[in-house]
Amino acid sequence: MTSSIPAVDARSAAGSALQAVLLDMDGTLVDTEGFWWDVEVAVFAELGHQLLEEYREVVVGGPMTRSASFLIQATGAKIAVTELAVLLNTRFAEMIGQGVPLMPGARRLLAELAAHGVPTALVSASHRHIIDRVLLTLGAENFALTVAGDEIARTKPHPDPYLEAAARLGVDPSRCAVVEDTMTGVTAAEAAGCRVLAVPSVAPIPPAAGRTVVGSLEEVDLTFLRGLITGMH
Repeated sequence: MTSSIPAVDARSAAGSALQAVLLDMDGTLVDTEGFWWDVEVAVFAELGHQLLEEYREVVVGGPMTRSASFLIQATGAKIAVTELAVLLNTRFAEMIGQGVPLMPGARRLLAELAAHGVPTALVSASHRHIIDRVLLTLGAENFALTVAGDEIARTKPHPDPYLEAAARLGVDPSRCAVVEDTMTGVTAAEAAGCRVLAVPSVAPIPPAAGRTVVGSLEEVDLTFLRGLITGMH
């Protein structure tokens, strides 16, 4: 019997094939970076402070504790980091409760990876309860595993989340393609030794050795991701 789905590239024995795809969530697969900013602006307005637009590039893609600490320091707001983090996460969870919009090309790419049986992980700095809500839209069945920012000691920009995902999948980080939308995530993936595809959402990301930059996931398919490992991009 023949399958209508092309076989996955069998160059793994030669040490050059793609072993797994590790995907960021906010701003990469789902269009939520704007949601986070809207929540931050609203919460700080209630605290009597106005957030400057320039703060947005600083906090985008970062772990909650880092973003909260920066915004408190920048505004002088009288609130503890832990209290602010809980408030922001609660508001964000309420906002995405009705579902979240997917980034262009995300649904097609996830379907293609699933159809070819490519091990795929969701690796996010967002907390578990946020990820679980977003998975209702993304489809938990599309991921072999998910790594949340509150489940490991150090999240992005440290390499730990990507090293954790690769270890749990039993794959070599250097043969993993990572898709990220922020410099924070790119830094984490590169420190883990992964090949990185950057799809910038809020702030620009410059090309670099071992890093490819595209404008949208609509430009990306499995063949493209394999090319990251074999050096075709």
